[in-house]
Amino acid sequence: MAYSGEPLLARDLLYTSENSLVVQSLRARLGVDPTNGDGFGLGWYLDGPEPGLFRSTEPAWNDRNLHELSGAIRSSMLFAHVRASTGTAVQQTNCHPFRHGDRLWMHNGAIAGFRAVRRDLAFAVDPSLYPEIEGTTDSELFFHLALTFGLEDDPPAAVARAVGLIEQVGRAHGEPFPLQMTVATTDGRTLWAFRYSSEGRSRSLFRTADVSALREQYPDNPILARLALDSRVVTSEPLGGLRGAWREVPEATCLTVHRDGEELAPFAPVVPEAAPVG
Repeated sequence: MAYSGEPLLARDLLYTSENSLVVQSLRARLGVDPTNGDGFGLGWYLDGPEPGLFRSTEPAWNDRNLHELSGAIRSSMLFAHVRASTGTAVQQTNCHPFRHGDRLWMHNGAIAGFRAVRRDLAFAVDPSLYPEIEGTTDSELFFHLALTFGLEDDPPAAVARAVGLIEQVGRAHGEPFPLQMTVATTDGRTLWAFRYSSEGRSRSLFRTADVSALREQYPDNPILARLALDSRVVTSEPLGGLRGAWREVPEATCLTVHRDGEELAPFAPVVPEAAPVG
């Protein structure tokens, strides 16, 4: 889940809705795994450019520290993730979000045949970035590939090139559908979210509808009353059942959320000519 808008308490997003992210950690409705108990993470921005980060291997539904922290963190850009491992270890460095400088990154999905393709993909990471990889997940390696291809300058182009490389390497290893992904990344000001899979059947991704229209429809809803008109929530599953509140992000799409609104653009992989070398 990613939030962009006027500063809001993390607890309002994590706990108060009927299908909050903490509820989803125990009983996800649309995910491949109904239980996401292999850790969680929270990333947020306050005064400086570098985001705060809290990650734990505890199940989100049973972590008192998360409950306490979420009642004290008020941010205009917030990332939260609950993890179900796709085969890598349950350890803190494998929990999302991942951070580099002022960037945060989350990924739902998997690189197919990761054990076989990992070495080839790792060699494509810029040597100056490689020492920062702390964990063993495909998601963190994916992040560093995107950084290698210019995530800090042009996120949509960088993610397209990273995906292009992952698919190229995966197919060379006999994987017909090398990648399944929904991705969110931010610099603390703009939010980018991607929905794509090699198979064309991607994991679910939703965004909130216009807040002003929702307030007219549900004038007594306390959460809507606290959201500014430019607020947006992007999430794997709707956080509640308000009719008209959630819009599905289309297949093969990049969603960009900024202070002036949001934009939807087609997303397609781009096979890079060569991986940059630091």
